[in-house]
Amino acid sequence: MPTIKEILQTMDYGPAPESTKEAQAWLDQHGRRFGLFIGNQWSEPGATFGTFNPADGSELAQVTQATNEDVERAVEAARSAHPAWVAMGGHGRATVLYTLARLLQKHARLFAVLETLDNGKTIRETRDADIPLAARHFYHHAGWAQLQSEEFADYRAVGVVGQIVPWNFPLLMLAWKVAPALAAGNTIVFKPAEYTSLTTLLFAEICQMAGVPDGVFNVVTGDGRVGEAIVNHPDVNKLAFTGSTEVGRLIRKATAGSGKKLSLELGGKSPFIVFDNADLDAAVEGLVDSIWFNQGQVCCAGSRLLVQESVYDRFIAKVKARMQNLRVGSPLDKSTDIGALVDPVQQQRIAGLVESARAEGCEVWQPTCDVPAAGAWYLPTLITGASTTATVAQTEIFGPVLVASSFRTPGEAVQLANNTVYGLAACVWTESISLALDLAPQLKAGVVWINTANQFDAACGFGGYKESGFGREGGKEGMYEYLTPRAEDARPAAPVRAEKSRAKPAESAKPAAANPFQIDRTAKLYIGGKQARPDSGYSRAVTGANGAFLADIGEGSRKDIRNAVEAAHKASGWAKASAHNRAQVLYYIAENLAARADEFVARIAAQTGTRNAEREVQASIERLFYWAAWADKYDGLAHQPPMHGITVALNEPVGVIGIVCPNENPLLGFISLVAPALALGNRVVAVPSEAHPLSALDLYQVLDTSDLPGGSLNIVTGSADELARTLASHFDVDAVWRHDGSEAGCAEVERLSGDSLKRTWTGGAKGRDWFDAKQACGRTVLQHATQVKNVWIPYGV
Repeated sequence: MPTIKEILQTMDYGPAPESTKEAQAWLDQHGRRFGLFIGNQWSEPGATFGTFNPADGSELAQVTQATNEDVERAVEAARSAHPAWVAMGGHGRATVLYTLARLLQKHARLFAVLETLDNGKTIRETRDADIPLAARHFYHHAGWAQLQSEEFADYRAVGVVGQIVPWNFPLLMLAWKVAPALAAGNTIVFKPAEYTSLTTLLFAEICQMAGVPDGVFNVVTGDGRVGEAIVNHPDVNKLAFTGSTEVGRLIRKATAGSGKKLSLELGGKSPFIVFDNADLDAAVEGLVDSIWFNQGQVCCAGSRLLVQESVYDRFIAKVKARMQNLRVGSPLDKSTDIGALVDPVQQQRIAGLVESARAEGCEVWQPTCDVPAAGAWYLPTLITGASTTATVAQTEIFGPVLVASSFRTPGEAVQLANNTVYGLAACVWTESISLALDLAPQLKAGVVWINTANQFDAACGFGGYKESGFGREGGKEGMYEYLTPRAEDARPAAPVRAEKSRAKPAESAKPAAANPFQIDRTAKLYIGGKQARPDSGYSRAVTGANGAFLADIGEGSRKDIRNAVEAAHKASGWAKASAHNRAQVLYYIAENLAARADEFVARIAAQTGTRNAEREVQASIERLFYWAAWADKYDGLAHQPPMHGITVALNEPVGVIGIVCPNENPLLGFISLVAPALALGNRVVAVPSEAHPLSALDLYQVLDTSDLPGGSLNIVTGSADELARTLASHFDVDAVWRHDGSEAGCAEVERLSGDSLKRTWTGGAKGRDWFDAKQACGRTVLQHATQVKNVWIPYGV
């Protein structure tokens, strides 16, 4: 007679299939052929392509391949609808979003089954994760629409938004993008992934039910050519893209100089870090959710397992045992853990990467498991023995493949975790909350989950660092992605020339014997807290407004920028300094500048001939005080998502920022850009006004006597075009700001930044009133100087 234990060991889950009756009926209702959704009308299907069930390869429907003319019609419909949609006001838009949320819930089972049929993910995931979270986003953003006039009074809608989403979370990615865009008052041209268009088309139907006005939401289906047409359309004001890093680069380069607002959520190679004091069994379950959720087809999947050496063997044994119990099979079976990959092409790509690991000498382990004969499948896979430079350790596999390695100390764990071009997410498992919270700020990732994994909520921002893209989705920071400061509309069409006076410079200037700036000398560069001669050995004469010689300045080169960037990275202590300390240094700089105000007034007057030199110096002092005041007041937020815990949104410095300063207001423009970057903990490589560089160079002595650590601010003079080109191409520069009024130069910065996907803030050909606080200060500048990291901290687990 078998024992109870033996009986339990032989027990298994029975089949629990989900009915597809309603989904199949919906497809049949449309004749399994779909046109485009433009201007609240369905077009007749044109040239079509098939969309297939990945689990068995059967065709589900035919979907229209949109043309350039179709995209043109969609953009025109969105443009026409925009004024009325804005005029509805926040409450009017809130009621529409609330209705959409209710309809998503009402038709939740239909959406869940249709998503599983079209994508291959398990019904448990679509039913319990994707659809509820999609509805949550519309509820949440209905609230932001209601509060827009109060919370975003100084902002307006961007206009027409083009949105392009991938195939791994078709409806959820739609909700992430559509909900905030509509709440802010934008109209949309939406392109779903070629493989997975069906739930988007169903959503278009519920837009009709919800009373979304004509043209507010438009859908164009098709392959990459449709996305390219949206990206290149001149009447699209904002692009939001989720997808591969390679395509993200192409979009960044294609939009350079166009003035389009851009957010990119790209690839990842996220670390899953397990310390020896972690609850190992809980960590194993978290790992299952992290890497095998959605068959590993998740941009933030914990695909790199880092385990402390003392428990590595024990943890790997637990992982293998858990993998052996994962059920691979029909996605419509409620007892299935791992469904089908989206397409055989993805299956072949994953298999090729795993085989490359075998060829490199890695150990590849898979559980013994029956796999259906038809469809696109891949078993959960564990790779060990890979070097840190191995292809599988660096490349985003985007499948159910885990690469494991060990570490000894927390410092080594951080180093290994950050050893990637990506920076989307990370998991930390430890029973020491002190250790976890010490590591979280050190990890170069936009999201850090502590003792949990793959937690998402509409109230909490999501997005990456480095080549995982820029911009955030969800939370208040996600709303800003679809808004434009009203102050931008007031900017002058071109840089403002100084109002000059012949008499004022002569009256303001001091005799040569009394003015130290009149000494005949060559002004050097300022790198690492020291004056440095330019590597080129060349200098250039700077003349004043009256044509008289003022001084020679060094002509900076590529090597000087390289030296300045190295010095900036060595000054990492500035980012770690307390905000109070940074504020005190900026106050001290302002104090020392005020003590020498007359000298700076004379210098500005001599260079530019302006009659406002005294006003510019006083405004510069006040601007330093302003950013010093913000240094310890731009706090993060504590979100309370629907989980047993909190999510802390930390405002972190971007890193090393290259700044090309304006020619007008050479001192005020310089300080208005450099001071906020420093106040928030960034290190700066600044290129001062090419026409009037001496005001920035005259700050040497002020900086040296103000306790600013060497390397925190580096100044390299020379050609704005050449130095900006070098900064934008440098892979160790994290962001570039250019505000010298050069339209071609700003476009070049954006285009070159695409190689490393660094953040940019450019002014284009327009000018900026540097005396106007609305144009030169405020939260917009703070947002450019920081990046948000969301740290999820559960209670009692």
